[in-house]
Formats: sequence, C-alpha cells, structure tokens
Amino acid sequence: MSEARTLPDTRERILDAAERLFMESGYEGTSMRTITGDAGVNLAAVNYHFGSKEALLREVFRRRLAWLNRERLHRLDEMEAHAGGEPLKPSAILSAFFGALLHMGTDESLGGMTFLRLLGRTLTEPADFIRTCFAGEYAEVVDRYKRALFRALPDVPREEIIWRFHLMLGAMSYAISGTDALQAVTDCELDLNNDGPQAAEHLAARVMPFLLGGLRAPLPQFVTNQEQQRKPEPSKAA
Repeated sequence: MSEARTLPDTRERILDAAERLFMESGYEGTSMRTITGDAGVNLAAVNYHFGSKEALLREVFRRRLAWLNRERLHRLDEMEAHAGGEPLKPSAILSAFFGALLHMGTDESLGGMTFLRLLGRTLTEPADFIRTCFAGEYAEVVDRYKRALFRALPDVPREEIIWRFHLMLGAMSYAISGTDALQAVTDCELDLNNDGPQAAEHLAARVMPFLLGGLRAPLPQFVTNQEQQRKPEPSKAA
C-alpha cells in the first residue's frame, strides 16, 4: 500500500488540524497559515474544500455534532419506546443528553477530549456566527429533550425547567473546556489527566451527580410564591 493511501484524505487532515488548533488557541488566535502548515497542505486546498476560516470552523463542528445529535435522539427514542407512553425519569433524560456528549471524550474517532475541550471553549466564548450555527444544529434535539423534561416534571414550572437546563449547559460547557481556568481561580496545582478516555470518564463521574443535584434542588422561594398565587381560590359552599 502506498504512503499516500495510508494518510487521511486532504479534507480530513485539514479538519483534524483545525480542530486541534482551534482548541489550543481559539478561533481568533488560530491563523489559516498555522492550519495549513499543521495539515501539510496549501491555502488553495483549504479554500477549495471550505472557502473560508469561518466555514472551516462550522464544518469542524458539523462533522462531530451530526453524530451527537443522532445519538441523543436515538437514546431518547429508545427510552420513550421502553416507557410505553409514561413520563421518563428526569435522571435518565439528563444521562442520555449529557452522557452522549461525554461518551465522545472516550472515543478518538468521535473527536475525543480534543473536541470536547474545543466545544467547551467555544460555548463559553462564542462568536455571533457560532451562536447561529449551534442554534440550528441543536434545535430539534433540545426541543425533544425539553418536552421530555416538561412531562417528567409536571409540578415544576416550565420556566424554571428552562432555567435549570440553561444552567446545566453552562456548567457542562465550563467543565469540558479544560482545567486551566479552574487552576487559575483556585491557585492550586491540580493533578488532573486532561486527555484520553480516562479523562472523560473522570469528568462524567464528577459532573453528572452535580447536574442531577441541580435539577432536584428545591424551587427558589419566589417561584414557589408565584405558583401559589396562580392557583385558583377554592370555591366556597353556598
């Protein structure tokens, strides 16, 4: 087999290099020259396959998020089919949604921890076009999981469920972006393995109980008061 056949094709080499470099230096801090040098291609090849740096970043995410979206919907479909029309357990819904993402960190063919850290970094400091990109990619999945949570938690105001889901997304984004900020804030030397399947497993063990605890937390007092005020007064006997 020739050497050329053992290498990934040009498009995949560019995507792999861009994924790693965007994770390390951010979108603004990564030049096209750096990407082409790392991928071993010329600028014409990047322009041919992607057209622009913005389009390249979009495709870096699209190739990974396509699998993630399918997997999340597949897990939800299986759970709903098994439940036979009954509401799902909230913990199962969260495990399916966030567990699918954390699974990517254990599998290098899905991007591994490199992609997870890139995703976390991008979600915590997104450009406008990335917000638009993510909104489109996630729309169907988020809507399905949101409706599942509404059914699973009928006594919790829907606005509060949306807030908690938003906070969980933020916590996960921060967690998968890496430990640099954590070490800076705590001023502690943390002996953490940030790469490889074991890192994703340790991250899941830490973050999933935290997310479940947040979902199960008592409602804020002002929300409880608002709900009580909305309840109709009991009718008085004539």
